[in-house]
Amino acid sequence: MTEAPPTSGRLVLRGNPALRRAVGLVLLAVVVSVTCVFLGRWQWHRHVDRDAAIRLVEQNYSAGPAPLDALLPATGATLDPDDVWRQATVTGTYDEDATVLLRNRPVDSQPGFHVLVPLVLDEGAGFDAGTVLVVDRGWVAWDADASSEVSVPAPPSGEVEVTVHLRPDEPASARSAPAGQVQAIHVDQVLVAGDVDAPSFGGYGAAVAESPAAATALGGLPMPSTDPGSHLSYAFQWWTFAVGSLAAFGWMARRELLEGGAEPAGPGSPEPASAPSRRRRTSDEDTEDALIDAQLG
Repeated sequence: MTEAPPTSGRLVLRGNPALRRAVGLVLLAVVVSVTCVFLGRWQWHRHVDRDAAIRLVEQNYSAGPAPLDALLPATGATLDPDDVWRQATVTGTYDEDATVLLRNRPVDSQPGFHVLVPLVLDEGAGFDAGTVLVVDRGWVAWDADASSEVSVPAPPSGEVEVTVHLRPDEPASARSAPAGQVQAIHVDQVLVAGDVDAPSFGGYGAAVAESPAAATALGGLPMPSTDPGSHLSYAFQWWTFAVGSLAAFGWMARRELLEGGAEPAGPGSPEPASAPSRRRRTSDEDTEDALIDAQLG
């Protein structure tokens, strides 16, 4: 049984290396271009998310404060994403003995610790008795080589009215920390580190003001960044690369076809005439031998 002849497409590709290279370049162009398009979309979505976060800061950060129970209505409540950075006021008493330090959170490149203190809310605030709000009161600097003990100023004693920016609970950290310290502002981890067993919220407060004020103030918490970053620029760069790769590899494929010559002749076509051999160039040694032969003759 005779085998079926190969298809014409396979025959052309098998007999024409230039065409094979051109097809390979076109396929490579498609792969590179599609990859660049998806990378551009990824950067675009990051830009959209960052832009939404900036608008939220601009809308909420300087807005007037509201009572805490208007934003966190009950014990265990989770902060609404639309209320992040909203200011809230609450009255209570700081539990100084439960102070916890947040590690690895420098401010303006200065090593230091954030000071986290549970605020025991007044019973008349409408929450369960003993409910606490974790408050990031500010930060204390550490020395340059991070080797000395840190002295933490005491919070105001007695009843205090605190204004805070509300922040969502951070993801729990799996990293260990020394006693009385945490690696993230995860409310449950902060309360465990402070040896506090009390109901709280799915969020914490970053201190803005305290009345009465503490005898020794902590370093103020910085305003959140509103820098949009370079995501939009990166997105357009990736999309430019996508178009450029198609153009560049397409031009290379075209050059392969033009410089690779015509397709091979089909069966039965006469063999192409062999190119005439080049004449051998006479060397100096040949000329010298010819002169000697002439003299001897």
